[in-house]
Order: sequence, then C-alpha cells, then structure tokens
Amino acid sequence: MALRHAVLAALLDEELSGYQLAKAFDMGVANFWHALPQQLYAELTRLEKEGLVAGREVVQDTRPNKRLFRVTGGGLAELEQFAAEAAKPSFIRDDLLVKVQAADHLDPGDLIARLTERAAFSEAKAEQFEALLEKMRGDRPEGEFLLHGERIGPYLTCRRGLDFERANRDWCREVIAVLRARSAV
Repeated sequence: MALRHAVLAALLDEELSGYQLAKAFDMGVANFWHALPQQLYAELTRLEKEGLVAGREVVQDTRPNKRLFRVTGGGLAELEQFAAEAAKPSFIRDDLLVKVQAADHLDPGDLIARLTERAAFSEAKAEQFEALLEKMRGDRPEGEFLLHGERIGPYLTCRRGLDFERANRDWCREVIAVLRARSAV
C-alpha cells in the first residue's frame, strides 16, 4: 500500500482541506498508516496532478483561503484497482520489541519503565477508539450498526485499532509481570 491509497480512502466521505486531512489521519487512518502532515500535503499535490483528486479554492473573509480536495472518478478507480490486488501480510516493526528481545542483558527497571509507558499509551489510545466507535454508531447497538449503518469501513478499521491497542496493553502488562517475578527470585 502506498500513502496515496490511504489519502484516497480518507477523502471518500467528504471534501477536506490539507489541515482537515491531517486531523482525520490522526484519528482514523493513522491506526493503520502513519504520515506526517507535510507528507500528506505533498501527496495531495501529486494526486491532484494525476487527476485522482480535485481541489477547489474556498475564499474566506477573515482567514486565509483554503483548498478542499475530493476523490475523482479516477481516484475511485485507483482505489478499486488497489482493493482488487492481493494484500501483503502485515509485520511488526517496533523498537520496544527489540528491547524486550534483549531483556536478559538489560536493566529490568528501565525495560519495565518503557513497557509501563507503552501500556499507558495503548490504554489511552484504546479509550479514544472506544469513544470514536460510540460516536460513529450513535445510540445503535453494534450488531445493528454493522448490519445497517451507512459506512462501516471506518468503523471496522477503528475496531481493529481498538483490538490492536488492547492487545499491546495486555502484552506489556504481561511482560512487566514476568520481569518483576524474575527480579524477585
């Protein structure tokens, strides 16, 4: 997957400015694809040159003008082609795992501190996902929303993010318990 596909997917529901796209990425797409704001702006420029997104200028009286972008028919065709391709398996690339791999040769206190930080981060992120999921489905039970909701793609990817962060949190807590037990022996 390239950044282009993540940007196109983020623009499917509405026109967004580069700033709004960066915010949307931070709360949604960043769960499965990380990009810095400057990367997003550069990608929008490329996509517009290729005709996959269309931008329009919005004149604002009290603020600088802004550009809003939307997916074109060509952009949707690009996404459809991308969706038809076999998905590459995902892999983990995480510096914390490298540290745990070397646990037998490191100060367990430092490692426990890093694991505690990550567990807290994952817990906070999971809470954000839970709130976002609740907002998306409104007062509907999840099963009903999944069967009859207008757009389930963002909901399902958010659910994956929630599961991922919960698993990270639980793994960190488990490793902390192991390291503490080994230190007590």
